[in-house]
Amino acid sequence: MFDGKFTNTNPQAGKPVDPKAVKTGRSIVIGIVAVVLALIIISSAVSIIPAGNIGVVTRWGAAHRVIQPGINLRIPFMEQVVLMSIRTQKDQVEATAMSKNLQVVTSSIAVNYHLDGAQAMKVYQDIGTQYTDIIVAPAVQNTFKAVTALFTAEELITVRDQVRIKAEEELSKQLEPYNIIVENFNIINFDFSPEFQSAIEAKQVAQQAVETAKQRLLQAEIDAQATVAQAQGQADAQKALKNTGALTQEYLNYLFLTKWNGILPSVMGGTTPMIDVSQFLGGQK
Repeated sequence: MFDGKFTNTNPQAGKPVDPKAVKTGRSIVIGIVAVVLALIIISSAVSIIPAGNIGVVTRWGAAHRVIQPGINLRIPFMEQVVLMSIRTQKDQVEATAMSKNLQVVTSSIAVNYHLDGAQAMKVYQDIGTQYTDIIVAPAVQNTFKAVTALFTAEELITVRDQVRIKAEEELSKQLEPYNIIVENFNIINFDFSPEFQSAIEAKQVAQQAVETAKQRLLQAEIDAQATVAQAQGQADAQKALKNTGALTQEYLNYLFLTKWNGILPSVMGGTTPMIDVSQFLGGQK
């Protein structure tokens, strides 16, 4: 019979449930949820920007401000952070162009550049994070084509450093309005058609042959001039000796003895010789 009293029992265990235990359990669950929510909010409010990067803070999707490397605070859920690298970046592309003398030139180009950190928010607003593909790569192609057209194919090889400097200056002008700073422009290689390569090699061989011939002719002229100078010097010396009276018979005899091999000539004319050999032979004739 129902007596009007209710008893809170566990139908499975048949034991009454303690209201205090239920309340305590609910408090624990609520505390855990609160801690988790607090951690989520705190983590959402803290942004760590790695070195070599600039953080662009967006508020509801719109660029709002820039934060520097380190720990920074932001408004949870309202603000997000986009990283923009300001480190040196390398972009290597293959480019094809036409030289001044209408030769097809293919080259591998490596460009080092970096983003101007002070203008990171403007770059993000105007271009976004993909500025390498959108701006840098096309500018490299355009620069290579424009500069290559100023030089002949031979000049691209012989004055390669001038081509590189000109290309670096031109690329800097193109990227400066986008707040991208060019550090250097490197031309890794130039490739031409096989026919043109053979023509260049043949021309270089011919030029080398011409230079060799010029060197030989110049040496021959120098040798001839030296011979003439030597002969003139000897003539002048003899003239000077004669004019001073130093060219005496005794001196001529001395010169004869220093050059004579001791053998008399097989044929001797009847004229009076400049040097009387008999005097050196003890009077024998």
